[in-house]
Amino acid sequence: MRLFAAVLPPTGAVDELAVAVDRLRALPGANGLRWTGRDGWHFTLAFLGEVDEELLPAVEERFGRAAARQDPFPLRLHGGGRFGQRALWAGAAGGLDAMRLLADRADAAARRAGVAMDEHRAYKAHLTVARSRATGPAADLRPYVEALAPFEGAAWTVGEFALVRSNLPVHGVPGARPRYEPVRVWRLGH
Repeated sequence: MRLFAAVLPPTGAVDELAVAVDRLRALPGANGLRWTGRDGWHFTLAFLGEVDEELLPAVEERFGRAAARQDPFPLRLHGGGRFGQRALWAGAAGGLDAMRLLADRADAAARRAGVAMDEHRAYKAHLTVARSRATGPAADLRPYVEALAPFEGAAWTVGEFALVRSNLPVHGVPGARPRYEPVRVWRLGH
């Protein structure tokens, strides 16, 4: 199964971001982007990729330990950015050092559980809201980043993280999106 560790923003934060994203979708050229669904908005901490089901108990045990060592921390959705012309994202503010530490712990936990992880990179907290389409010229994401820059969401306390299963969209089905389902959730500091 295809898995990742994530912080899932609460409904209120998702609702606030949805208002901002609706404004972005009204900008010229927005139909040239693939917009992610609000039901899938998350902050990926560590991407595990395809994981053999036999490793799942070890992953869950290690993630439980990582969660127990991490105190809850404040976070809010804040501004945005882009990765080249490929992806548009909302950013975060608040306990970013704690978020990076949780990402490092999730990555290390997966490695210790036997998951063959990609090369470890510096963590950048982001929540993807749109991607360039695979065909055609890449969209200029700069106007969207500028429009998202003043966005400030309300703060919340990150008190848990989740192991999430990614179900890829059916190939060839127009408008199909990945579906994400939490496999297990751990409370932080417990």
